Amino acid sequence: MRKSYEAGRKGQRVSEKHLTYADSGVDITEEEKTVKTLIDKLSYVRKGIGAPLTGIGHYAGLLDFGEYALALTTDGVGSKVLIANEMQRWNTVGIDCIAMNVNDLLAIGAEPVAFVDYLALEKHEEGFAAQIGEGLLKGAEISRMSIVGGETATLPDIIKGFDLAGTCLGFLKKENIIEGGKVQVGDMIVGIPSTGVHSNGYTLVRKIMEKSGYSYHDPCPYDGSKTIGDDLLEPTRIYIEILDVLKECEVHGLAHITGSGLLKLRRVTKLGFDFYDPLEPQEIFKFLQKEGGVDNLEMYRTFNMGMGFLIILPEKDAAKAAEITGGKIVGRIVESGIRVKDLVIE
Repeated sequence: MRKSYEAGRKGQRVSEKHLTYADSGVDITEEEKTVKTLIDKLSYVRKGIGAPLTGIGHYAGLLDFGEYALALTTDGVGSKVLIANEMQRWNTVGIDCIAMNVNDLLAIGAEPVAFVDYLALEKHEEGFAAQIGEGLLKGAEISRMSIVGGETATLPDIIKGFDLAGTCLGFLKKENIIEGGKVQVGDMIVGIPSTGVHSNGYTLVRKIMEKSGYSYHDPCPYDGSKTIGDDLLEPTRIYIEILDVLKECEVHGLAHITGSGLLKLRRVTKLGFDFYDPLEPQEIFKFLQKEGGVDNLEMYRTFNMGMGFLIILPEKDAAKAAEITGGKIVGRIVESGIRVKDLVIE
């Protein structure tokens, strides 16, 4: 029987320490410093065709291509692959790899057209590549794009297990670029559900699991029909229906909610976000929060918490966007701050 997860395993003492992403080894603040240091060194820019149309730091990089802009993203699956190894099931991480790239393209209004992958291996195992390919194929089909190449590297001195990443190419007309400059106070926010944890925050997820006393192979305490590992391997949702919203609605801003949770909204606008009616987080988030003793603020600064993608648009189009995507109106744009009900994120 499915039920809400309210407590840890019977007799299990939940950690008194409130775990954070930084405790698990990923300090978002330090990561941002590293990224800024790297970007500061990237001063050369091409002129003419291929010249950058935006600075580094948005969801996708845009290049001048006549009346069109070409859009590029690159991303990987991250430490979620370690759970795939534990479960000996690799047929979903290819979907994750494509989703993380495609969703970033969609967040600037671009349509994906092509993908290349990079698979780094410690060693080759029978059946492994077929499962990776199965997920990549599924992700490409959902995204309506071609996989046109890639690279496989055997690196036993560097890689323990495997790593999977990729790069995605998209395009859009220049006048249709959505960077967030049109976002204004009073715009509505439509939240689209995630399929769970997606592909971010897994360093913290794994630390919580280590301390919980649970195994990835144990049945979920909130749904005995699947294991905890199965739920954590649920692939990232690909929000390709955003392209339909762009055809039907006046969209001012788009956001793919990934690592660092709602803090990523600063990529879209410096205005504020008031989530007065957020989507309900899936049970997996409640389980992780309880077992790790993670406070609400840290959860929303690390995970998508049930909202994997956001659309910002005028009130007149909000209901239509919600209908197209299966989402709902979760809030509005305000002058400043990021708030989820009474919780101040920033």
